[in-house]
Amino acid sequence: MQRYKSIGNFVQQNNKFAPICLLLTMSKEKKQTRISEIGEFGLIDRLTGGITIRNESTVKGVGDDAAVMEYPGKCIVMSTDLLTEGIHFNLMYVPLRHLGYKSVIVNLSDIYAMNAHPKQITVSIAISNKFSVEAVEEIYAGINLACEKYGIDLVGGDTTSSLTGLTICVSVIGEAEKEKLVYRSGAHVGDLLYVSGDLGGAYMGLQLLERENEVFKIDQNMQPRLQGYDYILGRQLKPEARADIVDKFEKMGIKPTSMIDISDGLSSEILHLCKKSGVGCRLFEEKVPMDDQTKMLASEMNINPLVAALNGGEDYELLFTLSSEDSGKVKNDPDFTCLGEITNDAVGAVLVTAAGSQIPLTAQGWNHGDTDRFSN
Repeated sequence: MQRYKSIGNFVQQNNKFAPICLLLTMSKEKKQTRISEIGEFGLIDRLTGGITIRNESTVKGVGDDAAVMEYPGKCIVMSTDLLTEGIHFNLMYVPLRHLGYKSVIVNLSDIYAMNAHPKQITVSIAISNKFSVEAVEEIYAGINLACEKYGIDLVGGDTTSSLTGLTICVSVIGEAEKEKLVYRSGAHVGDLLYVSGDLGGAYMGLQLLERENEVFKIDQNMQPRLQGYDYILGRQLKPEARADIVDKFEKMGIKPTSMIDISDGLSSEILHLCKKSGVGCRLFEEKVPMDDQTKMLASEMNINPLVAALNGGEDYELLFTLSSEDSGKVKNDPDFTCLGEITNDAVGAVLVTAAGSQIPLTAQGWNHGDTDRFSN
């Protein structure tokens, strides 16, 4: 990671936004609904509920981690993510090279969540006049590093000017054999729920960066206190997509019954799987995997680490369900943790506490517009 102070100085010297005014014309005769009233997922449902599939080649449109198009020999999968300055990242502490790398990773994760392999990306970027050519080159250095590590090609994109800072849009194209694709909708009663890696680290890394940034605003000579937290800082600033897990599925002869990547928090992703599959779930509190650094900083900052794991987001681990037959193949494998079981829809999705109480899971996933990063 680059020196924190130099990043802050760079942004301070160049952070001059041009004024912009957005005028919204609304009908006085029809009640207008604020987006905050229905939330991010409610908005997505509103916008995509009436979409009609018109072409036979479209196997899967909106509603999963990626779209799927079927052509001779292979299915093509696609996904797109947008990162906007001030909403998804803060250049006071995010190095530009790390940002470029992360912008690719968040898209690759969607493809791996389909049990597919990414092959190409396109990158579109909107930049304001505060950025130099060298600064943009730093972003693309991170993009190219991700392409090199994951064996993908940057095949196109677009650049344009912006009045409000930096926006990066990455689209990824992947492929898979039709019978190997995994959707959110395949979980069955009796399946077991698994997750790769550990959870909550990215959120706690963000909390550490936000805390030190507030200190820096008061005293610019104060060096940030980041020692001992390299792992969770990396989880936030330079996450990795779980290509290794998809490769392991192939080697072990495993096909998950459903799968999703964890970008918005464990609770939100479980609810997505349950809704799409028409099932319920019992998630056991004591089974949720967390790194020691996550727990240590959570204790230091008076945050329940379970809350960070359930609601924090940006871990980019894979959450998936396995049949009883396949679950035996991953027993005692350190890459996988069994979190619970899939139940009848009537039971709902619940968290079983260490004391044995059952609490309904709620979608308190990542909300990039809120200062506390959570929304109800």
